Amino acid sequence: MFKKILIVVMVLVAVAFGLSWAFVDRDTRNLIANMPTDANVLFWSQEQRDAAFRAMDALPVLAQSRVIEAGEATWPLPAGEPLDIEMDIDAYMAHQRTAGLVIVHDGKLVLERYGLDFDAQGKWTSFSVAKSLTSTMVGAAVKDGAIKSLDDKVTDYIKGLEGSAYDEVTVRQLLTMTSGVKWNEDYADPNSDVAKFNNHKAEDGLDATVSYMRTLPREAPAGEKWVYKTGETNLIGVLVSEATGKPLAEYLSEKVWAPFGMEQDATWLLGSTGHEISGCCIQASTRDFARFGLFILGGGVADGKQVLPDGWLAEATTKQADIGAPGRGYGFQWWTNNDGSFAAQGIFGQGIFIDPARKLVIASNGNWPIASDWEDRGPQREEFYKAVQKAVDAKTGSAPTI
Repeated sequence: MFKKILIVVMVLVAVAFGLSWAFVDRDTRNLIANMPTDANVLFWSQEQRDAAFRAMDALPVLAQSRVIEAGEATWPLPAGEPLDIEMDIDAYMAHQRTAGLVIVHDGKLVLERYGLDFDAQGKWTSFSVAKSLTSTMVGAAVKDGAIKSLDDKVTDYIKGLEGSAYDEVTVRQLLTMTSGVKWNEDYADPNSDVAKFNNHKAEDGLDATVSYMRTLPREAPAGEKWVYKTGETNLIGVLVSEATGKPLAEYLSEKVWAPFGMEQDATWLLGSTGHEISGCCIQASTRDFARFGLFILGGGVADGKQVLPDGWLAEATTKQADIGAPGRGYGFQWWTNNDGSFAAQGIFGQGIFIDPARKLVIASNGNWPIASDWEDRGPQREEFYKAVQKAVDAKTGSAPTI
């Protein structure tokens, strides 16, 4: 909130007195010059996104945010021997419009580069990368006994959904996006559910997401059809908070961010009724997104304590739902590959790629020209991942057996 007030004050002072911008840092100048005037991120210009993605928690047009507090100790990222990646990385980053790229192999930092005038100290928004963090908090809540079973009905935890199409949906089906509830995730359509639901005016006493999602009709029996639904990840966040009695940002801080050793505090944007937009919108450094990948790679252990139930990650990061793409699937809010690797992915080029067999984590942030460029930049990113895997195999002298 302080950042938002500061920016507004700067604008007012400059307008009123015609002051020079020399006293204002570059990122703030760019943000003010390209300040979005509406809250619908999907329809901002590229210049607005370049400026705003590094400062989403400072935009007056968006709701407030909640801090995800880091701890006192920081998980080290010692320098390792660089990988010989058979790809022009500068050209790759330019085409991807990459803001940050961090590669960690066997616990060591083997590549770290930045673009778009971003740097290691900056925080970039996650978009749907946050989905994988949210689902991990379900695991933590199961470990804590706050969620009894993934086969519990969603309405056992979210009473506002009673009487809706979610009556027969389980927590597991919510995690795998197989609820059978109808949803439109078309980022280019201003009338799609994903474009409209964050601006929904909530019914009295209900969370904004719950208020919107309870109106949706059923299109298939629960458990039979996979459809990607950001709104359902927002419901998962509500479910975790209802089960634990804690805000999602606080629970993430308690379970992972502080004890694992993230370098900086992060923030999580809130919806209009004060709940984290849990399918989106964590602002963190690229290094800390990579550290989250290391937390997962290490089996979900933070400060020597097991955060997740036995077997959780084996289930969460392997194919639970068929998405109609050969060699790929969907786990518990993770995109899975048949070679054992998996990824958190967000629109406009955000990602955390994890390959346990190669002890590899690749974290990247960016601003693609369009939200879901799966025909050009998506495949190029997959090629880059494969080039890094090949470089790891060349370095270690062997390839994992699948």
